[in-house]
Amino acid sequence: MTEQTSSRADVLVVGAGPAGLTLAIDLARRGVACHVVEATEERSVNPRCNTTSARSMEIFRRLGLADEIRRAGLPEDYPTSIHYRTTMTGAEIFRIDLPSAQDVLAGTGKEGWPTPEPQHRISQLFLEPILERYARELPGLTLERGTRLAELRQHDDHVDAVVETAGVRRTLRCAYVVGCDGAHSTVRRQLGIRYEGVDAIQRFVSTLVRSPELGRLAARDRAWTYWTYGRRIASLIAIDGESLWLNHVAFAPDHDTGAEDPEQLLAEAVGKPVEHEVLGVVRWTGRRLVAQRYRTGRVFLAGDAAHIWIPVGGFGMNAGIQDAATLAWMLAAVHHGWAPPELLDAYELERKPVGEQFAAAVGSAARSSFADVSPAIHQPGPDGARARAEFAERLARTEPARYSPDGFSFGYHYAGSPLVAHGDRGADHAAITMGDYRERAQPGFRLPHVWLDDGRSVLDVLGPGFTLLRTTPGVDVSPWTSAAQETGIPLTVVDLPGRRDRYPAELLLVRPDQHVAWMGGTDADPAELLHTVTGRVTAHQR
Repeated sequence: MTEQTSSRADVLVVGAGPAGLTLAIDLARRGVACHVVEATEERSVNPRCNTTSARSMEIFRRLGLADEIRRAGLPEDYPTSIHYRTTMTGAEIFRIDLPSAQDVLAGTGKEGWPTPEPQHRISQLFLEPILERYARELPGLTLERGTRLAELRQHDDHVDAVVETAGVRRTLRCAYVVGCDGAHSTVRRQLGIRYEGVDAIQRFVSTLVRSPELGRLAARDRAWTYWTYGRRIASLIAIDGESLWLNHVAFAPDHDTGAEDPEQLLAEAVGKPVEHEVLGVVRWTGRRLVAQRYRTGRVFLAGDAAHIWIPVGGFGMNAGIQDAATLAWMLAAVHHGWAPPELLDAYELERKPVGEQFAAAVGSAARSSFADVSPAIHQPGPDGARARAEFAERLARTEPARYSPDGFSFGYHYAGSPLVAHGDRGADHAAITMGDYRERAQPGFRLPHVWLDDGRSVLDVLGPGFTLLRTTPGVDVSPWTSAAQETGIPLTVVDLPGRRDRYPAELLLVRPDQHVAWMGGTDADPAELLHTVTGRVTAHQR
């Protein structure tokens, strides 16, 4: 082992998955030099998350990546529907018909969308290369594969990160380090932080196959996912819309999956043997765990390093992307000097409660999805038809919100954050659910979307820093612009006349991550509020 001299980085990101890459891209676009290290030489061949949520797509829209991502993955005309069948080739029980990427790109029905960017079905196999390619093109961003973190040494004003590449160790001197290195996070272990929660909810055998025959069978009635109810509950997921398929099969948490034959599991899900080539098999456990802390000193956790739970819709990856969007603007604000280091205390205060609520909501959805199913659904004749109809009624109650989880995208909030000033209007502290959210602006919540007269979303006109929305013409905002100039806080003013139904205040202050920091009128003290929302004071209005 040899060791070289040290070099510097503003922020070191450990892990080049979706959370780490999103964080690094966001930081680089905000002018923060970022170094990413990833231990693996190549990306995994087995797909994990296969859905990018609407909120993640909004974040990628802000980063300039949404259209490219939406054109990747499944063919643009491939439906993203969910079918529930006895087997893939058996009787239909229930279905949820959802639009293709082509429909979304064409804006079909967009006036009724709660977002400019509906969710997109794309495997990490296709998402990660887009993010990595874009990251490598950004100035100020360095990405190394085949480099692992060996040691962290924290100091008052920096972190020394010892990294190793091909047997050569060197030290990176960083202002901050963020562990985005997954469920087995080296960063989390170095910090001595443990997960808390439920260690085993379900066990799974996931098999990636190449099978043109499966593609031909699916072409009879195409869907993105086929849920099947043979010997075990399974989901067959279309990865490329042609020959690549992922077969997830669920088992009880105490079941030994080592003896399960992936070939047999595939035949059971399809309803008959099909020609195929196995590309990868992963036997794993679905959990519901959240880290005790998201931060120690100058080192932070995000993504799976901070939370893992059973995948019933890609919520883990998407929560990690939300972590990244929150932490990026905070680190950039401190780096550029328009917010104090105390601002960073809010990261855990905001994101850990969201992680805990997501864990509970995802756990509840998993219990519904993997609940016992009557074997009578496989019977012929009236008894089987009746059993399938009863099961369809249950699915109609439990499944639509899981596959269009607008509450997950737009209902999470930071209403209790010290960076959110509630003014005279109060805030809604209701628990996050999969399906519920409000389309009226509230402090701490993501700013609701509306289409503007020029065809843009209101999210498109927000500035890179804070944005002051003025819904009443003629309201004097010069005290705000003066206060922002004095403190160096980047502030964009945007006029939105006639939108009081969606934005019920004369003025709304929106954070760099598109969440509402304050709502109120001209009686406010701009200097005090700007101090609050940037962490310069600990007290905030209630």
